[in-house]
Order: sequence, then structure tokens, then C-alpha cells
Amino acid sequence: MLEVRPSQRRGVANFGWLHSQHTFSFGSYYDPDQSGFSDLLVINDDRVRPGRGFDTHGHRDMEIVSYVLAGALEHKDSMGTGSIIRPGDVQMMSAGTGIRHSEYNASRAEDVHFLQIWITPDRKGVTPRYQQQHFADADKRGRLHLIISPDGAAGSLRVYQDVRVYAGLFDGAEQQRFVLPDHRFGYIQIARGALVVNGERLAEGDGARLRQVRALDFSQGEDAEVLLFDLRPNEAPND
Repeated sequence: MLEVRPSQRRGVANFGWLHSQHTFSFGSYYDPDQSGFSDLLVINDDRVRPGRGFDTHGHRDMEIVSYVLAGALEHKDSMGTGSIIRPGDVQMMSAGTGIRHSEYNASRAEDVHFLQIWITPDRKGVTPRYQQQHFADADKRGRLHLIISPDGAAGSLRVYQDVRVYAGLFDGAEQQRFVLPDHRFGYIQIARGALVVNGERLAEGDGARLRQVRALDFSQGEDAEVLLFDLRPNEAPND
């Protein structure tokens, strides 16, 4: 079954400097029917005004992904990491025993648009770690490319969970059939553009839960960027 989560039904937080849309319950937005899916806990679609951002704050025992779509995101953390994350870059933080970090729009002229994704880890109390990798458009063009996995396969970033994340770019006649492993859940997030999946047209910001679905046909992209999460078959984080 493919269960669509329409963009317009997401939670919204607008602080002037930040406009955020929440696929799942987050902050002041709470929907008991949208409290994550399997080990996927948060997908926030964030747009931050020039020169503004998130002051230093802490996290523990969480796998945190930043996926930049436009602009540049400046990151600093208590491990001494400092970096600029741009489109094509994927950042992964394993918070473990505790990490403090800040995220700011690195530009004084344009917004930064990125997805903030939280995944519940399969263990607690690990030593915090930071990873960042650039994935070229050519590797994602007309296909789903592995960007996150438990074992770092094919140059992907490592996550402390039985989760695999794929990113793809589809436009025009580009198409792909992707087959999930047996007895797995999936989640699709349209980061930008529009795309047809198994005959269902999904637009920017739309998501879809996948249960008892193996074959996925991606086609008719309209400047589309999509993420696919291959997940354990449990209904909610920490089940």
C-alpha cells in the first residue's frame, strides 16, 4: 500500500527568519497519526533567511541528517567540526553521548533550503561522530543512488540503524524501477519538483508511506529530487 502524506497537511512553523514544514510531529506541532514511521522520526523542510539560523543547542542519541537543496548551510559543533554544506552535500551527525552544534545560513543574500531528518539509532551512548559527503548529480541522474547505509556501502554515509537512504533526480523521460527487499517498509519524500510513483503523482513536499510494496516505478519527473528510505517493518520509532 502507498499512503500519501500531502504537502499541505504538514505542520507549519513560521518565525520570520525560519519557515519550517513538518512531515511528522515536531515542536509545537503534534498529530498522533504522524509521529514518525518505523525508525524515521523527523523530516523538517526548512528555509532560513540570510544570515540567520539555529543557535548552539544540544542533541543526544539521535542520527541527524542535513540535506541541502539550495543555498549554503554553515555548521559548527562541539567536536570542532566547521563546514559549509551546499546542494549535493549530505551531512550526518551521530549525537550519541551528546553533541552541541549550530546551523546558520552562510549567505547574506539568499535563503538556504534544506531537509533536516532524524533517525532513531539502534544503540545509545556511542561516541559522537560527524560525516559529510558530496554526491554528484551525475550519480543520481535518472536513478536512485545510495547515500546512507549501516555499513557505508558504495561510499555512503554510515548510520547506526538498519536504514538505507537513496537520492534520485528525475526529469522528462528518465525512469527507474526500484525493488525494496522482502518484508521492508519504505518512505518517499519529494524534495522538489514532481514525480509519478506507481501511477501516483507526487508534488514537492509530498511524502508516502510504503507497506507491502516491493516494486516502485519512478517516472514522469518534473525537475524532481526524491529521497527513498528503506526501513524496518515497525510502525513507529522505538516500537
